[in-house]
Amino acid sequence: MLQRIITALVLLPLMMGMLFYAPNSLWAFFCGLISIIALWEYSRLCKMPFNQKMPYLAGTALFMLFAHLGGWQLPNLAWWMVLAFWLVVMPLWLNNKWALPNDWKGLAVGWMLMLPFWFALVGLRPEPEAALPLLAVMGLVWVADSFAYFIGRAYGKRKIAPAISPGKSWEGAAGGIICAIIYMLLVRNAGWLGFETTWLGAAAIAAILTIVSICGDLLESWLKRTSGVKDSSNLLPGHGGVFDRTDSLLAVLSVYAAINFLFA
Repeated sequence: MLQRIITALVLLPLMMGMLFYAPNSLWAFFCGLISIIALWEYSRLCKMPFNQKMPYLAGTALFMLFAHLGGWQLPNLAWWMVLAFWLVVMPLWLNNKWALPNDWKGLAVGWMLMLPFWFALVGLRPEPEAALPLLAVMGLVWVADSFAYFIGRAYGKRKIAPAISPGKSWEGAAGGIICAIIYMLLVRNAGWLGFETTWLGAAAIAAILTIVSICGDLLESWLKRTSGVKDSSNLLPGHGGVFDRTDSLLAVLSVYAAINFLFA
């Protein structure tokens, strides 16, 4: 616990400082570093050989660099694919408990996980002034996760997926959704969302994103279980790896960005 607290006390100010004060290029680099480290951890879960891993990671980093320098954006078709992955493929993956592929499909899944996440972080925060709406969405993940944990510990009896993550319960998930809805309504009233919506729309967004958050966590847990590891890495003392800390966040921000860019 002491390690977790110390790590959090170091990482949280760094994240907030970058989010609110870093110029665009530094923010893109910072988010790219997070994404590449998470992709490296994913490649370890895939048991990707070294001679494949290095070109995979280097090529992804170069793509991010050229995308930032060229001002590239993901086309609408790519965002539709993101929605299809998280809302259709991912639930099927969890339901059927597919093994993690170590072939071209494994490479594609890694890109589907990390690249939209990076484009979301960069695209939703084009300037430091846009940091607050992005933080509001990130806060939803933290609120839902925290309350789901505590409510699940106190009242959880029926497990969501005991073969994947024995600690998650339907009671905890319901509590997380309710608290996330309350949080989103407060955020909407404070004007932090960055777009106009009704209270019913804000509640629906909160519920959908919380479900996506839970499923993103479950997917990463399943990937670790199929690889026979407890944590994606040991880079963050007391927390495991970067992928461990961003599993829900990358799912939620990818879906949120897709909805934002396609329908806003």
